[in-house]
Amino acid sequence: MKTKKLSVCLTAIGCLAMVAHAEERTSFTNLDGEVQNLKKELMSLNRDLFILEEELLFPANTQVSVFVSMDVGEYFALDSVELKLNGKKVSSYLYTEREAEALLRGGVQRLFVGNLKAGDHELVAVFTGMGPNNREYRRGATLEFEKTLSPKFVELKIEDQTRNMQPEFAVREWD
Repeated sequence: MKTKKLSVCLTAIGCLAMVAHAEERTSFTNLDGEVQNLKKELMSLNRDLFILEEELLFPANTQVSVFVSMDVGEYFALDSVELKLNGKKVSSYLYTEREAEALLRGGVQRLFVGNLKAGDHELVAVFTGMGPNNREYRRGATLEFEKTLSPKFVELKIEDQTRNMQPEFAVREWD
């Protein structure tokens, strides 16, 4: 009789433990869902803050952005780019081999973003790297442009010229 009571008690304790474990598992599942939702909200808030910061630091009516791109790259291996606006150095970048390969695969890098008053300005970009026949190569490209009240986007594009087997450095305004 005592053994039967003991068995019933142990069964009851086992059932209670299973119920408690199931409730605990449900609680962890709910907690994990809440953490995932908070993580999504935090990422959304971070993105909104980044956009707000960009708008405050670089308002559209004064914003100038300069991008770097490469096409082919058979006659030039990019090492660095130096950028001057109105004679003042505003940016320089030294590329890793991996970053240069990314540009060759179609990547575009934002080299500079800043503010300029409306009016006439001069942009000078100096490219260094290895040119044809593995010789050190340093070339500049210049763009004179007028900044209006709308944002200005400029592309520094490195292209191969097959007719003279030399790289070409073009500076273009995006409309």
